[in-house]
Amino acid sequence: MATQQDSNVPNIITSVEELAKLTDYSLMDTLKCDPDATETGDDYRPRQVFSGHYVPVKPTPIADPQYVIHSQTFFDELGLDNSLVTNQDFVKLFSGDISHAPEPMRRVGWATGYALSIYGTECIQQCPFRTGNGYGDGRAISVLEGVIGGNRWEMQLKGAGPTPYCRGGDGRAVLRSSIREFLAQEHMHGLGVPTSRSLCLYVSQSEHVNRPWYSEGSYASNPDINGSNPVAISTRVAPSFLRVGQLELFARRVRFDTHTEALEELSMIVSHLIQREYAQEVNQTLPFEEQVLQLATGFRERLTSLICHWMRVGYCQGNFNSDNCACGGYTLDYGPFGFVECFEPYYQPWTGGGQHFSFFNQGAAAKTNFDMFCKALEPLLVSMPNGLEILKQINLEFDVIMEDKMQKMWASKLGLDSFDAELFRELLSLMKQTFVDYTIFFRELSKIPEDLETLTTSFYGPLTSALSEQWNTWLQNWRGLLNVGSDNQQKSQAMQQVNPKYTWREWLVVPAYQGASQGDFSLIHELQQVLTQPYEEKGTDIETKYYALKPQRFFDAGGVSHYSCSS
Repeated sequence: MATQQDSNVPNIITSVEELAKLTDYSLMDTLKCDPDATETGDDYRPRQVFSGHYVPVKPTPIADPQYVIHSQTFFDELGLDNSLVTNQDFVKLFSGDISHAPEPMRRVGWATGYALSIYGTECIQQCPFRTGNGYGDGRAISVLEGVIGGNRWEMQLKGAGPTPYCRGGDGRAVLRSSIREFLAQEHMHGLGVPTSRSLCLYVSQSEHVNRPWYSEGSYASNPDINGSNPVAISTRVAPSFLRVGQLELFARRVRFDTHTEALEELSMIVSHLIQREYAQEVNQTLPFEEQVLQLATGFRERLTSLICHWMRVGYCQGNFNSDNCACGGYTLDYGPFGFVECFEPYYQPWTGGGQHFSFFNQGAAAKTNFDMFCKALEPLLVSMPNGLEILKQINLEFDVIMEDKMQKMWASKLGLDSFDAELFRELLSLMKQTFVDYTIFFRELSKIPEDLETLTTSFYGPLTSALSEQWNTWLQNWRGLLNVGSDNQQKSQAMQQVNPKYTWREWLVVPAYQGASQGDFSLIHELQQVLTQPYEEKGTDIETKYYALKPQRFFDAGGVSHYSCSS
């Protein structure tokens, strides 16, 4: 067992003063500030930001903050004492009041601008100025960057009030969406999927905002009521919050020659990305152009692996634009996300998302984001012989690499040494015809059943005799490829390590955030315990409640089976 004296165990941090000593603001210290920004960070009106990598912004604290939940797992990883969540200095800091932050912590945060591409199409319509200079962090403000627990982390408050990029919004996040993002990040980390992390969540006891949402029992496509919601601030943490859209913004400015320092600013942010996210993959002693090519290869590796993880666990991003695509290759921005329950290849939880961002189309969506990433790097390679051609080849190989990884992933879910295309096609057809619960099916299959009875617990309806016959044939073919024998237990355990027992089920999350809005946080904490240990077998009570098919009344229910992006 590790001891506190071990070099790989961080010292326990018991105060904000101790946390402040670990700060290291590499982004603000090495990149350019918007020259039109205020020194105080009192910069809350929508405006165009023409240059610079960030805007100093002071968060707007929520009134009467109350502790809701924190990640004990992440606190332990960072070396934070759990008692900090009720420490008044800590509560102030992570509910938006950084006015008394101890030195060398800074008393101003920062927001960043980025461009938007939707499935490879550059867009400026969402910018209120129709220029692209007003699009960016509208309600997310980073307040701390430092080396904590041996790793560099950036801490960002979501719902911390307006920024110059707020596009006229109030800059607030409601408790419902804050709980969803907090728990989703916890769940994804527990599933072994690269993700931003959850630190803590506070809710205001007196401040509310109106948001459109769904009435009780509604089956409407879009929200049908406008209700008052308590506001909250959640703190999400990542090695950086650099996005493909940020690189795009600076590359567009180079292309359109918007100002004399455009190319320098693009070069600076790419160099910063390499140092923050790819220091191990990129040889920084090489000429910069060669580093850029290594960066493209590194991001391709991470992004293709990420999509395979999403498919493995049934996650659908719902709105995988370039601004929601982290350059570090992890899941970011849990807005209109969802998890597949009843299997549907083109499942899409967001009413505004479209089929191009649906479950089985996520690989193609990732490719379009990678296209934009490579396009953003092109201005940095024009002086390198064959540099653009090499980058083009890196991009062209994306689909082949993705397909290879995807086949290996599906083989691992099925417990096979190699992918069998025909067996897989037959399985998808049967799963769709039968209305199969994605998570329960693969978990039950991990038991290596001899007959169909075990698998029927994952079916949403009775089987016809024809389907039963097809399933039995498929099962026997699968068992033949599995080469069932004396090592069944070992094979079963290997399958259970990639096929989780528990998944996100929106109909179980809804009561948790509804209770929280009334001051009852018990269900949130119960969900946290289940979702952070998704591969572990639990007691009968937990299994009965959380390892269950979606009740019929929740199919097509607004706010459960589908939802808007309102948060």
